[in-house]
Amino acid sequence: MIDEEHLKEMNKVMRLLSNPVRVQMLYVLENNSMSVNELSQKLLVEQSVISHNLALLREYQLVISERQGKYNYYQLNDPHILDVINETLEHVDHVMRGKQHGE
Repeated sequence: MIDEEHLKEMNKVMRLLSNPVRVQMLYVLENNSMSVNELSQKLLVEQSVISHNLALLREYQLVISERQGKYNYYQLNDPHILDVINETLEHVDHVMRGKQHGE
């Protein structure tokens, strides 16, 4: 059995990953260090939305930032979170195609 505290924290992380903008941000930041403005332009999302979501991702240690001059640059801090997303996408693909696991 999984203890209640871990289940609550896992639920918070899963809720973070339920947002398409945040998932796209994680993928973009996998191999790139980007500012809020650059992420905004890349994802076609307002800067305020990007900033808000980066704060949430930082809180759960999924991204980190580094100050360079007057800008903060963000990058993926925990690459294995993409494994979780990729496994979930693989499951979704099976469901969408009506296939059973292992087919």
